Amino acid sequence: MTSNAATRTTGYGSTLTQKGALLFGVVFLIVGIAGFIPGLTMDMGTMSFAGNGSMAMLLGLFQVSALHNIVHLLFGIVGLLAARTAGGSRSYLLIGGIIYAVLFVFGLFVANMSGAANFVPLNSADNVLHAFLAVAMIVLGLVLPRAGRTAR
Repeated sequence: MTSNAATRTTGYGSTLTQKGALLFGVVFLIVGIAGFIPGLTMDMGTMSFAGNGSMAMLLGLFQVSALHNIVHLLFGIVGLLAARTAGGSRSYLLIGGIIYAVLFVFGLFVANMSGAANFVPLNSADNVLHAFLAVAMIVLGLVLPRAGRTAR
């Protein structure tokens, strides 16, 4: 016989940390899919697989490429898988936040350069979003596990 308390603490998405990872995973999946939908992504005909030459704009704001969209899809899948455990969720939020912090810095310094180093199309809107995602994911990765302990 299993207790409800055991089920609550070990179920998919049962902790605040798992819910945070699940939320980010779903959002990244939606963004990855939206990046391939005409109407949601403007100038689809200019989308390249990789490189900064793609002029396709998700919601008319965020510069995207096929590779950029695929990375969002993969990041979403990892978020859904990580949400299965509290530890995996925390790692997803922290490591994902660090990745987005690096991508923010990359966008500041490399995005305006041409050449092989600039393999992802990024604009100012992308940079602001990446900074926000970095801070949000890192803060949630640090705060949610503690908040979940005090709520019980």
